Amino acid sequence: MFGVQRRGSSTRHRRPWIVRWSLDGRQHSKSFRTRAEAERYRSVLMQAQRTGQTFDVGGEPASWLPAPEDVQMHDWARRWLAEQWAEWQPRTRASAVEALARFVPLLVHPTAPPAPQGLRGYLLRSLPPGLVSTEDPCERWLARWCLQLGQLNRQQLADVEQRLGLGANGTPLGASTAGRFRKTAKACVRRAVELDILPADPWPPASRGRAQRKSVRVRRAVDTGRLPDPATMAAAIAAIATQQPASRTYQAMTAVAYYGGLRPAEVVMLRPRHLHLPEQGWGRIDVHEADVGHDEPGEPKTGPRSVPVPPQLVTVLRDWIGAHAFTDDEFIFRTRSGKRPTASNWARSWRRALREIGHRPLRVYDCRHAAATTWLRAGVPLGDVARRMGHSVETLVSTYVGALAGDEELANERIGTALR
Repeated sequence: MFGVQRRGSSTRHRRPWIVRWSLDGRQHSKSFRTRAEAERYRSVLMQAQRTGQTFDVGGEPASWLPAPEDVQMHDWARRWLAEQWAEWQPRTRASAVEALARFVPLLVHPTAPPAPQGLRGYLLRSLPPGLVSTEDPCERWLARWCLQLGQLNRQQLADVEQRLGLGANGTPLGASTAGRFRKTAKACVRRAVELDILPADPWPPASRGRAQRKSVRVRRAVDTGRLPDPATMAAAIAAIATQQPASRTYQAMTAVAYYGGLRPAEVVMLRPRHLHLPEQGWGRIDVHEADVGHDEPGEPKTGPRSVPVPPQLVTVLRDWIGAHAFTDDEFIFRTRSGKRPTASNWARSWRRALREIGHRPLRVYDCRHAAATTWLRAGVPLGDVARRMGHSVETLVSTYVGALAGDEELANERIGTALR
């Protein structure tokens, strides 16, 4: 046993107090919110050590482990998430919760009545560590009909594994999405095996009767021909503003998505300290945060980056910030009630503006595609465009191959000039 330790003074750690111990040469640790909780847990561990209790492979006394017939799957899913939560990034947490919210409703008794309306939404809210309302109809239904760990068998889980690859309407999900759901579900069940709660792994092995296909993410090229040119984009952005106060917010957000090439999830998490807006010339946006779910800031999908922005966007943002009294840590795009602007209202304003200028409907995300297309057609080197977008060059070329048409002729001309 080691003494209670504290992480660095950074406030980003929600559980700064850590108990560390070693079992058979393997290091174990557990984090807590307060020093008192950590000391209490350490003293209980030391008492188990003094009395000669057997420890399991997870590092805790075997007597602490529940019997498989005493643990229902929705409770086990919560325990497993709580064990991993402190070590996961926000995006990983959201992905695991989404997978288990699909997995748990499939593990019910065959005689169970139809699930209550809104069960999946309830699981998305209640699976993460926190308080659970035992009076909620969804929680009562789970407590009555959800299977126990000891009731899992291979035949049943083989059917569950197949159903995890289907959407709500029965259509197959993408290979990468289905694989992510199955991987999380297997990890949750197999943790019970690692801790000796289950004597054997109930998850069926991969079928040997057919070749196993490797999930490959297929990158679909963007149809760059349907994207607006810079003049059309400028007209559409100008048409977003109406008499409604919120329209000015969506106008500025759309300008950031196009002129900066930011993802919508990155736009809504901008703060004044992320912006460098000189009075003249080009500015810069430091993209350090993105919405990873439930208005929770996390790291951008492909990591932080810094994006130069043209004077057109510098002017828009300087005017926007000048009209509001933002502090450095405030989000610059919020509703009058302080909430994040909804994706549906943003999309509605964008489609209305496109109708006004006579352009076909587009998604808000297409503003980012239009930005990449504009930069490529302007002759910006592939590496620089990829860096601004937060992509690899390979992803950039495969996604925006339509915007590179005619580059061969231009390249031939430049090579010929160099040879002459």
